[in-house]
Amino acid sequence: MGHRRLWSWPPSVVMTPVVTVGLDGTPESLSAVRWAAREAELRQATLRLLHAWVLLSVEPGGAVRESDQNYWAERIMAEALRTVTERHPDLSVVEDMVAQDPVGALLAAARESDALVLGSQDMAPMASYFLGQAGLHVVARADGPVVLVRAGDDVLVRADDDRDDTASVVEGRDVVMGLSLHGPCDALIEFAFDSAARRGVTLRAVHGRNLPPPAFTHGGGAAPYTPGTVAGRAAREAREELAGALRPWREKYPEVCVEDTVWVESAARTVVRGAAGAGLLVVGRRRTRPALSPRVGHVLSASLHHAPCPVAVVPHD
Repeated sequence: MGHRRLWSWPPSVVMTPVVTVGLDGTPESLSAVRWAAREAELRQATLRLLHAWVLLSVEPGGAVRESDQNYWAERIMAEALRTVTERHPDLSVVEDMVAQDPVGALLAAARESDALVLGSQDMAPMASYFLGQAGLHVVARADGPVVLVRAGDDVLVRADDDRDDTASVVEGRDVVMGLSLHGPCDALIEFAFDSAARRGVTLRAVHGRNLPPPAFTHGGGAAPYTPGTVAGRAAREAREELAGALRPWREKYPEVCVEDTVWVESAARTVVRGAAGAGLLVVGRRRTRPALSPRVGHVLSASLHHAPCPVAVVPHD
């Protein structure tokens, strides 16, 4: 077990890939720690435990007592480290505590990491996500993949797992990728294929295609339409586009079993429906959005609120 305490993260000294998990002491944060530890293991990466708080002392305090300025930060870090070492004693772990605004620290971590993992609160009975302002800012602005994990997202065990506890990361479940086909999104596709390959599971690519206006009319003009024929044509065109987008990636990752599905409905409904039974949902976020548009689009918003599994948000051009 190689871990060391840092008070300023020096990425130049870590040559291996890095998975960073943000810590805030909540149950969701510990679920994120467990998920991130397994992800780091899959990637043969260093796990970085990051806690940012503007009131941290520059140097660690002396005696540990509740009146010390860093007492709770130290306690949060110790609990996270204990959670990791119980399951992954050989994993390389770096403890990083920074006196900085959490949003800025997490955005910097996203630039330096293969993935940034955050906990997300479950606020409704139908497995919804709640993102505070910090989490929303990070998801909307991060330069690298951000994975949102709720409390409980990491506790489903494999069918062949005979352990008597439920602290195992979800295993053996498909990776689902929501694909828009409205422009290049190589970073999104590569992350999804790579995730499926590392887990040895099927990648399910799903795409939703809204019907064109003629599908909702009963006829008119020189070429009357019926809902069935227009819907069929739209679905056929979408399947051809989806197959074309996936073709080079199937060749790059021949070991990954890929299933592609098109539903003639909204993209948001498609992604949420497609995520049923998945171990990970991968969706994209365009780095540049129109000036007056919301920070996250409706598909990403639906994914974060309704997907029944961890959600990886991958920025792309």
